Amino acid sequence: MARFDFIATYMLANRRNGAIYTGSSSDLPARMGQHKMSAGARFPAKYGCMKLVWYERHETIGAAVHREKRLKTWPRRWKVELIEARNGHWSDLSAELMLG
Repeated sequence: MARFDFIATYMLANRRNGAIYTGSSSDLPARMGQHKMSAGARFPAKYGCMKLVWYERHETIGAAVHREKRLKTWPRRWKVELIEARNGHWSDLSAELMLG
């Protein structure tokens, strides 16, 4: 059951400038656990997108889903720029989730 205390829009990647998956969740730490076990969305499992390279917290799940839908319309170049503005090395940011 979702906790609704870490609502976010996020992007996963398999490597720098590799495949990018965009999603949203009401409980990002739990969702990342699902992705790492290849449960849920097929795209991340198929392409090995297990690194959390960008996320943005939201007050409501509606806002997170709205942002996800907008990001999915963006050209790939814009997504790469968004990731690199915060995470130039495309490091896995999953550890930040434990810090809240």
